[in-house]
Amino acid sequence: MFAVIRTGGKQYKVAKDDIISVERLNAEAGSSVTLDDVLMVQSGDAATVGKPTVAGASVSAEVVRQGRGPKLTIFKKRRRQNSRRKGGHRQDLTFLKITDIQASA
Repeated sequence: MFAVIRTGGKQYKVAKDDIISVERLNAEAGSSVTLDDVLMVQSGDAATVGKPTVAGASVSAEVVRQGRGPKLTIFKKRRRQNSRRKGGHRQDLTFLKITDIQASA
């Protein structure tokens, strides 16, 4: 059984016991969160696709830890103008362990 969820403007295909990194959620490590924005659920051969979400479906997850992603270097240059700019960015992430997938009743 797997599901496709949406959080932080991105979509993730998840199954039970998967560990995924999503954009930061306001939750402490060790707490549980429920993700209700389920776009699709598949169990065996039966698949349920939402319009746009599956009614009554939810995914339960446990917050493993809060962290940060790798540092990205942003470099902009305008040629022949002696103009350049260098900066960096690290995205705040939440690591989730999927504990349960509940399809609609």
